Amino acid sequence: MGSADVWVGVVCRKVKDYNESPLVEDWEEFRGKLENLSMSSEQRIVEGCRLGDNAARKELYLRYGGFMLGLIMRYVADREEAKDLLHDGFIMAYDKFGQFQWRGEGSLRAWLSRLFVNVTLNWLRQTKVMQNCVSIEETPDLEDEPMLEEVNNLPQDVLLHFIAELPAGYRTVFNLFAIEGHSHKEIARMLHIKERTSSSQFFKAKRILAQKIHSYLSN
Repeated sequence: MGSADVWVGVVCRKVKDYNESPLVEDWEEFRGKLENLSMSSEQRIVEGCRLGDNAARKELYLRYGGFMLGLIMRYVADREEAKDLLHDGFIMAYDKFGQFQWRGEGSLRAWLSRLFVNVTLNWLRQTKVMQNCVSIEETPDLEDEPMLEEVNNLPQDVLLHFIAELPAGYRTVFNLFAIEGHSHKEIARMLHIKERTSSSQFFKAKRILAQKIHSYLSN
């Protein structure tokens, strides 16, 4: 992103660590698809999950489930669909713990984040949601760039709502490029689209977000 897109970086920092909660009440429902809770280190959780220990699985779910649900909901606007993908992601994570290498505190969340993004992208590709984009004529012109102070003062949930309201294709590219840090070349490969399509959809997403921010601030 260029220097003119600093406000976009502020939006990304404010929403990246969003944590959907609570998830405690979802555990029994999730367990049906597949005790005592102790807050141990990441490494202990990993070793427990590798052994199939249900207490470790529960701790993993309760410790990271809210963050992962928030991550999914940046791509998928429907909460119930997002929760289904959350459950799919944890089932896959439990199955793949043999491949995970613990590299210090934080490595588990990073690994889970990549896994859950991939689960979500697979769903987006399968449902062909990337084809759900408005044309350039239907996209509002880019207004003046929002001021940094204005963006900083916007509530986190408002910004997340604006992102959720983006057309699905724009929302996906915005997340991958602006928040996850992938290049348009990488995004094109991931989503099976052209590189210029990724660039175009990011620009359109940015225009819509700017318009939504201006409208919110003017009310």
